[in-house]
Amino acid sequence: MSQSTVPRAAVRGTASGVIFMAFFGTLWAGIGIRGLQGWGFLWLLILSLLIGVVLFIGGIVLIMNSKSLSNEMVQGDSQRWKRKNMWFGIIFGLEGVLIAAASVICVSTNHLELFVPVMALIVGAHFFPLAHLFKVKIYYITGSLLCLISAITLFTLPVKVSWGNYQIMVWWTFLGFSSALILWGTGVAVWITGRRLLNRAGKEA
Repeated sequence: MSQSTVPRAAVRGTASGVIFMAFFGTLWAGIGIRGLQGWGFLWLLILSLLIGVVLFIGGIVLIMNSKSLSNEMVQGDSQRWKRKNMWFGIIFGLEGVLIAAASVICVSTNHLELFVPVMALIVGAHFFPLAHLFKVKIYYITGSLLCLISAITLFTLPVKVSWGNYQIMVWWTFLGFSSALILWGTGVAVWITGRRLLNRAGKEA
């Protein structure tokens, strides 16, 4: 074949997923670090940033390698991608609104400790429509795991514990690092999908 049948948009879609997972996974790691109240701050921060940067670079490399792919789409694909991007914006915006509302409610009711578990639940739930929208099955697993660790946190773990001179926020620490690992793992899986698309494009070219 003279031209690859793998569209550039497909690879760049996976690259965007990798970049999102890198960024938000690192943010969740920051929540986990904050929950430790200063214990191991520097080394954990460096490690979290390193993982996030490596994943981010992986997404950028996918975008750069996709430049050689065709930007042409079969009839109807262009409109389909526009609709997907529109719905992604709606889902992402709704997630932001729900998180903001949860923050206001938790603060106003003097239950700020509930905010992080509720946020994890909202973030997990938003992966289900994304999985359906982009046909990415691993997002179902990601969403389920995030919802599961939120429930485990709320129903089985103490809010905080004292360890020597540190008072560790168990909920923040557990959810922060668990969510980071889930999102980073998802990012790696999506990156592998992007690499497979590029390899397939190379064989079809």
